[in-house]
Amino acid sequence: MTKIDSHQHFWKFDRVRDSWIDDSMSVIRRDFMPADLEPILKKFGIDGCVAVQADQSEAETEFLLDIAEANDFVKGVVGWVDLRGDNVGKRLEYFSKFNKLKGFRHVLQGEADRALMLNPQFTNGIRALKPFDFTYDILIFPDQLGYTHQFVKTFGGHRFVIDHIAKPDIKNKNIERWAKSMKAIARHENVWCKVSGMITEADWQNWLLGDFEPYLDVVFEAFGPKRVMFGSDWPVCNVAGGYQQMLSVVKNYTSKLSKDEQARFLGLNAIEFYKLN
Repeated sequence: MTKIDSHQHFWKFDRVRDSWIDDSMSVIRRDFMPADLEPILKKFGIDGCVAVQADQSEAETEFLLDIAEANDFVKGVVGWVDLRGDNVGKRLEYFSKFNKLKGFRHVLQGEADRALMLNPQFTNGIRALKPFDFTYDILIFPDQLGYTHQFVKTFGGHRFVIDHIAKPDIKNKNIERWAKSMKAIARHENVWCKVSGMITEADWQNWLLGDFEPYLDVVFEAFGPKRVMFGSDWPVCNVAGGYQQMLSVVKNYTSKLSKDEQARFLGLNAIEFYKLN
């Protein structure tokens, strides 16, 4: 069984650029590079990973592509491009030459305009992805789920994946509105879901395996076993434990699934979604 971590990050820490890493997250205020991740993947029998942008710049995309080129275990890259730029088509044409570049992401969760994904300039950029067969990772908070539903309805043929199960408020056990919105979005079969990043939405020091079950029940029931994929969100997961802790959450939950469903969740779905080699 091929196992893929569908969501992790690399960075050379920059205090200004990475100001989102505040004092409470001091454990990840340092460089995280392939030499840090590769032994962890080997330890847990993970065969490869998808590196996802953490900075909103084309320099970030180039940085990740250089890493992927030099490290075979990095199977794909989700980069950044200015989707609202007038020259987005030309930039996508340029990036289409890189085999390991699979798609793009924008940090929508951090935008003052909570409905930015519905902005005509933004949707124009999304529309431009399809001719190049690029995917799009949807990074949002639960307050943006309604806008996201409108957004995915507009693009029936695109491959979308929701990062980190849309970051529900697990710490305070808020679930009902999030669950209703996720179920609505999941009806669109071109939308997948990354079961990733959840421990960082729980009580970092005191979470229990049972805290995640109601949320995982919603996701696995709504999206089904063919549209969910494992992602660690390493190294961000380190603020609430680490790689082993994140893995323990999903392995505990998926132990009740069939071997085929486990294989899909732990690797095959990511390979299919991102068309990994």
